[in-house]
Amino acid sequence: MPTHKSRRFRLAALGIILLTIAIRLPSLVHPQPIDSEAMYSVVANEIVDGGRPYIDAVERKPPLLFWTYSAIFKVAGKFNWKALHIVALVWTLGAMAGLYAIGSELFDRNTGLIAALFYAVFQQWWAWKHLTFDGEMLMNLPIIWAWAIAFCRSSSRLRPELFPAGALLGAAFLLKQPAAVAAVPLGIYLLLPSYRVSRSLTRTNSIIQATMLTAGFFAALGLVAIVLWKQGILRDAFYWTIVDHDIPHVFWEKGILLTLAFIGACLPLVGGAILACRDKSEIWAARRAERTGLFGLLAASAIGVAAGGRFYSHYYLQLIPPLVLLAAPFYGRLWSRTIQPARWLLRPAVTYTWLALTVITFSIVHWTGLARQRASSEAGRYLATHSAPQDRIFVWGQSPKIYLDARRRPASRYITTFPLTGYIFGGSVPGFDTRSRILPGAWNTLERDFARHPPTYIVDVQSDPRTLQYPVKNFPILTKLLKERYQPVARTAEGTIYRMR
Repeated sequence: MPTHKSRRFRLAALGIILLTIAIRLPSLVHPQPIDSEAMYSVVANEIVDGGRPYIDAVERKPPLLFWTYSAIFKVAGKFNWKALHIVALVWTLGAMAGLYAIGSELFDRNTGLIAALFYAVFQQWWAWKHLTFDGEMLMNLPIIWAWAIAFCRSSSRLRPELFPAGALLGAAFLLKQPAAVAAVPLGIYLLLPSYRVSRSLTRTNSIIQATMLTAGFFAALGLVAIVLWKQGILRDAFYWTIVDHDIPHVFWEKGILLTLAFIGACLPLVGGAILACRDKSEIWAARRAERTGLFGLLAASAIGVAAGGRFYSHYYLQLIPPLVLLAAPFYGRLWSRTIQPARWLLRPAVTYTWLALTVITFSIVHWTGLARQRASSEAGRYLATHSAPQDRIFVWGQSPKIYLDARRRPASRYITTFPLTGYIFGGSVPGFDTRSRILPGAWNTLERDFARHPPTYIVDVQSDPRTLQYPVKNFPILTKLLKERYQPVARTAEGTIYRMR
């Protein structure tokens, strides 16, 4: 390759990396955990202190997510948010590298760079909460690299590299449950007649390769199951990550509005993917199996978004990788002037401007959104000042960040109180009494936890009449405990703080 082309390529790659850093800069300088990072960090810090997930701190995510967080805090120190957000940046760059590998394998290096660029821009679509180092971001990395391995050309008919690809998909599932659906279209891809024809394989070869992928997936699950069994938490892990995921209500209106918002914010990706499936398009003519596989991944990811019926905006992040890979080849041809746009809206100058405005708009939303989240909670500051380091606290409500702001360990495994109240994730349902969904035996478990390490302070974040959903008076055990053994000592923006008499 001529020297000037190599130099241009390296400069373009460096520019994309610097742009990614700039896009994630609001999180890199943010002094607090972002959104769900607080919940995961409370569990991770319990692990660092010698506890176990699901026993000493209950959360419904798979164990590998908590182990990842705890590994970061063991190395960098508890409450080190800058380290956590630097890892999130590195994780993003790793996913971008995987997308580059797929794009360059299927097409050329420019397509790979465009795929990486689109992921950097659209992964954090719109809301500041999408800068979070959450399950969707975590699971995207192993999913992307599993598909990168599967798409690589190989001289072997057995393709043993599909075993680690399957293990990566298993790891993705152990980071966030919806990732399991990404394994299905990849297995189907290996069985497609077009895949066999493009690689001169027999049906037996395809079946062996799909089996290799499946074996890797279940090997990863089996290894983690053994670790959980040795820790004595296999049954609890299975319950909280698999069983405790009923769908009491489907938030259809929320889903429709958020889907429209996602399409609008990520219209260049959606448009590129639509153009990729046109029958007359020659972009994917020699790669029909790969295009079918990516559309399968997009469909499976859409199922993952809708599966829980909650339609949180960050669920849509799992749609980004397949959309990026479907759209990038079209833009690669468009920007290299290989094809002529059918409409003025697709002219290179217009798309460049559109992309730049998208970056600027997202950045403004991220900076302004996180600027309002920089201060620690008033309740956390009070507890950090008035309690001793060995004191335990209990927060009544869905506010785990108070534990982190106070730098105090929870007195109960229920770091958020949904098992005690029947709280419905996704939003409130008018007229629905959630006490029918309280976990059987949860209150007895709470009393046992309090007997082992009584909370010196209890924070009632449900005391504000404006946000009242689960008033203490509706739960006799807690009402009696507060009346007999505690007294109110402070009223903060988050709620009332009680101290043991």
